[in-house]
Amino acid sequence: MYHTIRSMAYEPDPMHGPWRESLHVLRLGEELHAELTRIRAESDNGARRPDQLPVRQLDSLLRAAAPGVIATGRKAGTDGRLPWLYARKTVPRDVLAPLIGTWAARLVPESDDDDGAGPDLEERLWTEDPAAGVRLPDWETEHIDLLETSTSAGGTAEPAVRLYSLLPEWIAFRLAARPFRTGGATLHFRVESSGDGARLVSWPPLRYERGKRTWYYSACLNITVHTVPFASRFRVHVATQVRRWATATETRPHQLSGATVLLDAPLPWPGQSDQDKRLTVNTLGYDRGRQELVWRRRSPVLLLPDLDIVRRYPDPAELFAHPERWLHGREDVAAGIVYHPSLGPHAVGSGLMPRERAELDAWVAEGLHPMLRRVPDLTRVTRRNTPSLLPRSGAGAEPEAREARMVPQRRAALAQALNGRPLQVEIFWRTEETRTALLAALPKLVGLGPAETARTDTDEIRRWRADGIELCVRARPAGSLAAALPVPRDRKRPRAVRLAEAVEGRCGLVAERMSPLCDAVGAVIAETAGKDAFAEAPDSDPKHALRIAWARQGRISQFVNSAGGVGAGTGAEDDAESGTTLEHRARWVWLDLFRQLGAISSPAHRVGAGIPGDLQYAALWLVRHTRKGPTRRPVRRLVAVRVRPGEGPGVIEGWDAERATWVPYRELLLLLSGQTEPAAEAGEPGGRKGNGLSRQVRGSADRAGAAQRAQRETESQIRTLLFQLRDQPTLLLVDAGNLRQCWPRLRNGSLVPDMLGFGAEADQRLTAYGTDLRMVCVRDTNGRGEVPEWYAHDGQGEIGFAEGVWGTSEREGRVFASTAAKPHTAAKLPKGLMKLVPTAEGRTAPAKTAWNPGQLEVTVLGCLSEKALADSGREGDVPDQPAEWATLTHQLRYHDDYPPLARPLPLHVARLAGEYVLPLAEVGERQGTTAGQDTQE
Repeated sequence: MYHTIRSMAYEPDPMHGPWRESLHVLRLGEELHAELTRIRAESDNGARRPDQLPVRQLDSLLRAAAPGVIATGRKAGTDGRLPWLYARKTVPRDVLAPLIGTWAARLVPESDDDDGAGPDLEERLWTEDPAAGVRLPDWETEHIDLLETSTSAGGTAEPAVRLYSLLPEWIAFRLAARPFRTGGATLHFRVESSGDGARLVSWPPLRYERGKRTWYYSACLNITVHTVPFASRFRVHVATQVRRWATATETRPHQLSGATVLLDAPLPWPGQSDQDKRLTVNTLGYDRGRQELVWRRRSPVLLLPDLDIVRRYPDPAELFAHPERWLHGREDVAAGIVYHPSLGPHAVGSGLMPRERAELDAWVAEGLHPMLRRVPDLTRVTRRNTPSLLPRSGAGAEPEAREARMVPQRRAALAQALNGRPLQVEIFWRTEETRTALLAALPKLVGLGPAETARTDTDEIRRWRADGIELCVRARPAGSLAAALPVPRDRKRPRAVRLAEAVEGRCGLVAERMSPLCDAVGAVIAETAGKDAFAEAPDSDPKHALRIAWARQGRISQFVNSAGGVGAGTGAEDDAESGTTLEHRARWVWLDLFRQLGAISSPAHRVGAGIPGDLQYAALWLVRHTRKGPTRRPVRRLVAVRVRPGEGPGVIEGWDAERATWVPYRELLLLLSGQTEPAAEAGEPGGRKGNGLSRQVRGSADRAGAAQRAQRETESQIRTLLFQLRDQPTLLLVDAGNLRQCWPRLRNGSLVPDMLGFGAEADQRLTAYGTDLRMVCVRDTNGRGEVPEWYAHDGQGEIGFAEGVWGTSEREGRVFASTAAKPHTAAKLPKGLMKLVPTAEGRTAPAKTAWNPGQLEVTVLGCLSEKALADSGREGDVPDQPAEWATLTHQLRYHDDYPPLARPLPLHVARLAGEYVLPLAEVGERQGTTAGQDTQE
């Protein structure tokens, strides 16, 4: 057993002091900013915000073609006084002027009478005549501390804002200057700029030969800057991955929604060289209007041919047809399409194993010394890693024995959730194999005997009665219900409107085929084709339409794909349990249906006497859909779930904001599906007020106002919920990355131990919202590397995985790490497997998929600490131990029926409730809409 884990995170070394670098800084300047905004306003006829320049493409162009540029500043397009370019050396006027002029030319639509705004601007930037020219700003020299930090009221170290983009780029170039040597081989890296930091990509790509084909891949390191609650130093996270390259595309061009292309090209200026080598990010996509592959408008490769008439740059169609040719390069230009599963299979597996990650970690730590040091290792805070689970190994851990002991638990939870009502399940099948597997799985899961069976020409009905449970399952062919959704192709009307009409049509078809429920609890399991079957026609997958239709009939729904895998609504975590056998998939369909019924309970914890016996759990989850969401309508909904272990198995409730009361979880799902009006979203048109967070902004309301209204409504609803929970000891669980957009006081810099804040009001003691209230914030990578990667080690060279709760040596520490075991479905691979430089014994190592458990950050924001008790006049009470509440949160990730969950069970079921939030376009919109709105396919 490992007792220590190490994070790939680095912090300023206090022994070094400031890290000062002399950089050249350029601002757009008020004059040039005003000229560019004037050009844009005229080209857009005032339809867009003229004060906000779309400089992302220009920034990419400058990073690709301006020698010495390290990073670009944020929000430079909104204010000419803000720092725009950071460079090792000044970029000459004869380089900067054509770059800006070429980009400016793209601001003006092409026409026969075009006066050439771009070339004209370039000439004016060149001239020295103040009357005729536009002044190109002067470069300034600044001595910048790359470790500049301030400290929040809660003790959280926060880096200067510009360091979030500047520091990762600087670190990336520093690391790229040194090769990475391992196993007798050497890897060289190039820098790729990203929206949240920087990446290092090994270049040229590595080769893996399998059969008669060669596959290509690279090592990739993602570098980002983050804060940790109450930590005295900010962090730099480095995450490792395998970047795979497409060598042959099985997708047809019109199926390509978008693909990232990295371009390797020299500077286009004679006599100019740059020691900092980059790979430039571009996007390839299909233009349905032109019916061809094109470079998306922010791609700098669109502008490079105007600056460099000597070299040949890749044509989109040619690159897509022959990606391997361009990966090898033509003359001195190369391009690689970043692989995505939609492009077809790839022989190289994703991920790296712990030993290889540890070697990269050592290389990074050496390259960052002496300015940054690796953060201290974390050690175990408890040996009680799991709650009272059935044995996972040893005696009694055999599958048959475990299943026999889980059957009574499931049956008791199901009986509690049904509360004496019969359960009526309709199975709509496409293949007889699926029907047979589903009917066979149910009695095994809840221990049912032989069923009463009745058959018709098309239907099969089975009934069971046992221990107060009455089940009726009717299986019949899905027929046209599972057919593709016929979405009208009339692009003169908004996409959401056309989709809503198709959904209404499917709802009518469902209503014709369903019989009344009477007093039964209704559920549906439907077999549909896999998503690949609907790739030809956008929005034609019927799952969401069927979920809406059956919810209107008072039935919850679960889907299984014919091609394999559980469909929308799975309770699986990270798809780890989605097995390949039909029997396995059928089992998970029923387990998730039980979850939707509320028939799931958390195992008894093993933390100790410090946890109140009558403790209840509450979890909050914010559902956020944009116009790219499942129904092409924006929405924000706050979902609240309550779990009360002391009330018996299966007691899961959801918050009905309309009636201000708690309702069974199943009823919450049906209520969410009925809330078809989009909630306030920044910049989105709205409608009338509905349930919960459903106030919208009509017309062209400003983004800031819409966001503030959404924030106020969310915070008001949270306060109401906290008031409803005051009568019982409660642990409130929130995902900070999910909720902080509408509850900004959850941002790390705003957190204060044992305090809560809303809006602009001063913080209040947590005990003011409940004398026995505790609050834990969890956080995962959130797609931005917010939580670092990790590996376990024993200090003697042994590297591997470990599960448990980890913390620092600080006695009053509030931030912990939760790591879970790998699920049993994950491949068993040697921890020392090397994929970047395969050994003689592991020639097939690149083909392996390396799955690593993620780290969940657990912050005990509020508990009854000594100070909290003293502030509330309860000095005589025994104070809480934060480590115990972190351990409880960790143990809530475990359940006998599931692999370890990514989040605690209450948060898990709150998040999955969001699958029923499916807003549709309003009736008025469907009857009369403005042509041209949201028509892009």
